[in-house]
Amino acid sequence: MLSYLKSSKEIYTPYGQNATGILIFQDIAVIPILILIGFLTSEGDESVYVILWHTLSSAIVVVGILFVIGKRVVAWLLHFSASSELDELFMGSVLFIVVGASLFAYWMGFTYSLGAFVAGMVIAETKYHHKVEADIAPFKDILLGTFFVVVGMKVDVSLFANNLALIIGLFLLVLAFKTLIMFLALRLSSTSATSLKTALSLSQVGEFSFVIFAVALSGGILDEKLASLLVLVVIFSMVVTPFVMPHINDFVDKLIQEKDMPTDMSALSSRKDHVIVCGYSVVGKFVALHLEELDAPYIVVDNSNKHVQEALNDDIEAYLGDASKLSILEALNVENAAAVIVTLDNLEKKRLICEAILHHTKNVNLIVKVSSLEEKEKLKDLPITTIVDGKVEVARVLVERMITCQLKYR
Repeated sequence: MLSYLKSSKEIYTPYGQNATGILIFQDIAVIPILILIGFLTSEGDESVYVILWHTLSSAIVVVGILFVIGKRVVAWLLHFSASSELDELFMGSVLFIVVGASLFAYWMGFTYSLGAFVAGMVIAETKYHHKVEADIAPFKDILLGTFFVVVGMKVDVSLFANNLALIIGLFLLVLAFKTLIMFLALRLSSTSATSLKTALSLSQVGEFSFVIFAVALSGGILDEKLASLLVLVVIFSMVVTPFVMPHINDFVDKLIQEKDMPTDMSALSSRKDHVIVCGYSVVGKFVALHLEELDAPYIVVDNSNKHVQEALNDDIEAYLGDASKLSILEALNVENAAAVIVTLDNLEKKRLICEAILHHTKNVNLIVKVSSLEEKEKLKDLPITTIVDGKVEVARVLVERMITCQLKYR
């Protein structure tokens, strides 16, 4: 799911950001699930209250030790191994951290998977997480291939054929249930279209369910035949998902017609010498204010319903759309625009928009706001007309005001 969002660049859309946040939360939720299963298997004769109390107290101890003490030890060990400039020592340190955390979690009565998962979270908090990610990249494909081999070995062809209708029925039931729950939860803060896209994109069963089923099976909580059937449902979900994901946008757009946001840009087909303001957050609002003072014709385009609604409330011509999409750029008539001003804060979104605009037309006055020299450096490979560094401009204005201010005499 996450790989598709990255490759299709949908991760930068509202529904993509919602889906990413929920995926992260789902991964974190695996920790209490594994902890609870571990205690259910080891203390099956105890009462529910005793199990929950032991689960909570032990979880606090394990997570506290790994995050409070372990974080300092991990940071020191990674710093020491990185300073040695020996790749073998650094990789050995990473493996030692993961194996050590796994053994510690197992010694405390939890699963190895829990320890490894927490170790990854601890490493992610250090400044060496990029180096760790780069060093383990060669192992990623190997382990991913191993994962799918293991998944393939779990497929019982005869069980799948004999229970095909049941498997499809369970899959559809899970899909409908997850979609409904997430749609209702997301609808509290997002539009119907964004909520439904997010819910449908996350309706499949996650791969962490394999770990949960395996732990539950080894502890005797799940029957072997039931576990095999549930695994087949998960596999079927994983097979179907890649074929469904590319069509979610079209399906939702046809199903739900958002009436509150203007998306029809047909009136802009003959527009010329207009200024296109990408983004209507804090900077975008000030840009619009100065354009009003200059009496310059302009339009605002933003991918956020909230920002577009704010622009409409300010009596500004604004449209809901992703400026990194070719269809939106064509509708905005970018090639005939006097200028395009990009005011977004997110660097990835800014780069996507700039790349799309420059790919669509070279004859454009592209002005981009950056907030740091680092952002400016990351955009320097693009033939952007003007890059405005907010901090540099503030410094220039401060000096100008100092020069023009009146001197006070006693």
